[in-house]
Amino acid sequence: MWPASAMISGSGPGSKVDNNVFSGIVRGSGLILETAEQGGDRRLVVGIAGVDLGPIDTGASIAVNGVCLTALDPGADSFAADVSAETLARTTLGLLAAGDPVNLEGSIRLGQTLDGHLVYGHVDGVGRVVEIGRDARSVALTIELPRGLSRYVAVKGSVAVDGVSLTVNAVAGDRFSVNIIPHTREITVISAYVQGTPVNIEVDMIARYLERLQTAGGGEGISREMLRRHGFIETD
Repeated sequence: MWPASAMISGSGPGSKVDNNVFSGIVRGSGLILETAEQGGDRRLVVGIAGVDLGPIDTGASIAVNGVCLTALDPGADSFAADVSAETLARTTLGLLAAGDPVNLEGSIRLGQTLDGHLVYGHVDGVGRVVEIGRDARSVALTIELPRGLSRYVAVKGSVAVDGVSLTVNAVAGDRFSVNIIPHTREITVISAYVQGTPVNIEVDMIARYLERLQTAGGGEGISREMLRRHGFIETD
């Protein structure tokens, strides 16, 4: 996890970060109010009553269960969003129906602290809850990853589950485990998880960059010279 003191800096506290990123600190859960098919895509109307997302303008980025969507027709208690066929196929948004709860987070604004980790709202795949247990006051979850994603998940690393920034406690094969503190469980859709619940997974982008670094030099691996050549460190 990034330290609580980490801050996104820039020109002013009201400006949004370029390319729109999130922290994985969900602000609360809303409700799907309407779904409508539109030529192979789908429009969702999301109720946000009681969730502090700040001012929402048309075109603002909102993470809905960890998926970055563009807000349309924003109102005091709702906004609409168009979801492409690609997003419907790669995430759980295609399973949503009216009345379903969803995690909500607005994009980070310049000057805000980064309390979770950098989450881009680009879901890598759909995982599945396979075990739910108790660990003192916390809930222990074991989640099975889609094939090919386990190499990006490491013990004490970060992962976003339905948009929630979580610290990985253990990894075994294609499964990893996390602990959910009472506050997180209360304000997110995690409270409704049962065995078999599908969840959106976004791995930490740092892991993907590290993999790229390992392969960028034709298999040479990570070395000081390779880092210098690709601009990650300055020449001595």
